[in-house]
Amino acid sequence: MAHDEQQAFDGLEPHVASAAGGSILQPPRSQEISADEIALYDRQIRLWGVRAQEKLRSANLLLVGMRALANEIAKNLMLAGIGSLTILDHHLVTEDDLGSQFFISELHVGMNRAAAAASQVRALNPRVALSVDMENILLKPPEFYSMFDLIIATDLDLSPLSMINAACRFVNKPFYAAGSHGMYGFVFADLITHEFVIEREKSNLCTTVKAETMTRSIIAANAKDLNGKQIEMVTKREIYSPINLANTSPLQSEQVSSRRRKLQVSPLLTCLRALWEFQALRQQSLPTHSHPDLELFTKLATEKHKELQLPPETLRSEFLRSFLQNVGSEIAPVTAFLGGQVAQDIINVLGQREQPIQNFLLFDSEDCKGPVYALHPIFPSLDGRVV
Repeated sequence: MAHDEQQAFDGLEPHVASAAGGSILQPPRSQEISADEIALYDRQIRLWGVRAQEKLRSANLLLVGMRALANEIAKNLMLAGIGSLTILDHHLVTEDDLGSQFFISELHVGMNRAAAAASQVRALNPRVALSVDMENILLKPPEFYSMFDLIIATDLDLSPLSMINAACRFVNKPFYAAGSHGMYGFVFADLITHEFVIEREKSNLCTTVKAETMTRSIIAANAKDLNGKQIEMVTKREIYSPINLANTSPLQSEQVSSRRRKLQVSPLLTCLRALWEFQALRQQSLPTHSHPDLELFTKLATEKHKELQLPPETLRSEFLRSFLQNVGSEIAPVTAFLGGQVAQDIINVLGQREQPIQNFLLFDSEDCKGPVYALHPIFPSLDGRVV
């Protein structure tokens, strides 16, 4: 470990661990939440309950990458009171990082990103066990992911995201991917199979066990009395697809069933797919403003738009230009929104409450829209049609 990186750890408590070759697991915590923690987390416990908070405080999460978006995710998860967090990044802090990453300063330039951010991350909530890993995530075997309850990978291109996603599926661990490009960004979730409970006031109609969509089913329904009201607790199950399949899957039939609906699909989906294809062809490099790069990206975007069966006029040259101008940059309000979305969804997933993201959320801050698209391989629909 470099001298400056060692200094970054000097102020940390003993349970903040560092390992160049891997994270160090912390001893398990008591399952029951203490009175002090109830007082500390009172406001959020009122929102999602003591049981959900107990699940949070026993969760061990891995966060890959420590750029601006990961900073926001780490901040929200630490303040929520998760059990332990490992931050992993093998890159060094550069001057470009100082513009939008709030855990580091000029003093950290040249240091490992994760090590540099560690002391400020821990200061958010000393109750959370923090670990730092400075090894390249691509060098980790699938077994590495088995020690975590959930994995989040940020600001990577499709190839490493697919590799991490496959490893998570191998050890049956839920996976999130997220990335930002200036005014634009995305969140992807592959929870493999996830069950959650929706609480609602009981209606006169009986809730039946059935398939609601091709990915979501009602598997149980129970009622309870709450202050004289009948509350129904509906348990649902969602199934997911890995990111490599989602990236090549068509839009759902209802989204392309009419011209009006096609016009509502964000061209950001097209541009994201074109960007990943560009990086695959150009050894993971981002497109520059050179004529060959612009020509190739435009060609790929046109092809992806056609594959999605979207009208050519929705892929405007103005949008392509704006997207390319934003690629690779970080804008704090955008990363704050995306980081909040990721953290909130993770909190709901760990607490098994509410409908999680299924499965691609796209954010266009210029239009202030964040549509969610369920992208899965083609299979028969509930009525026998192909979707």
